[in-house]
Amino acid sequence: MSRVGKYPVVVPGGVTVDLAGQQLSVKGKLGSSQLRIVDEIETSIEGDKVWVKPRTETKRARMMWGTTRALINNMVKGVSEGFTINLEINGVGYRAAVQGNNLQLQLGYSHDINYPIPSDVTIKCEKPTAIAITGKDRQRVGQIASEIRSFRGPEPYKGKGVKYATETILRKEGKKK
Repeated sequence: MSRVGKYPVVVPGGVTVDLAGQQLSVKGKLGSSQLRIVDEIETSIEGDKVWVKPRTETKRARMMWGTTRALINNMVKGVSEGFTINLEINGVGYRAAVQGNNLQLQLGYSHDINYPIPSDVTIKCEKPTAIAITGKDRQRVGQIASEIRSFRGPEPYKGKGVKYATETILRKEGKKK
C-alpha cells in the first residue's frame, strides 16, 4: 500500500483544480499546469481535496498511485507558491550576472558561459556569487539548476565551483610532504 498515495492533496484558496476525463488541470496565481493521469489511476475531487486511488491491484497501478499523488501535489504547490533552488559559486574570480535573457557565468574558463534563460523560469543574481532559480514546475527548476551546476561542479580539495546552497562538499586532504 502506498504511504504517499493514501493521503489527499489539499487545495489551498486561490487554486482551482478541474478534472476532465483523465486530464487534470490546475490554475493558480503563478499560472496553470496540466497532467495526463494514467489509466490505472482513479482521481476524484471532493471539496478542497483531491483523492487518488488505484483502479486495480497490479504492480504498475500501485507504483503510479504515489507518483501521481506527488505530481498533483507538486502542481498545486507550484501554481500557488512556486519552487526555488539557490546555487552558490565559490572560487576566486568566479561570478554570475543576469544580462537580458542570458545568465553570464565566469567560472575560470578562458571564455564566459552564456546560458539562455527559459521563459517559464526566472533567474536572479542578488550577489555575484548567488543564483536563485524560481518557477512553477518543480522538475523544470531542478533540471535548470542541475545544468548550471554541471558547468563547473564543486571540486573536493578547495570546494571551488557551483554548488547547491543546501549541499555540503566532502573535502579531501591535499598532498603531504
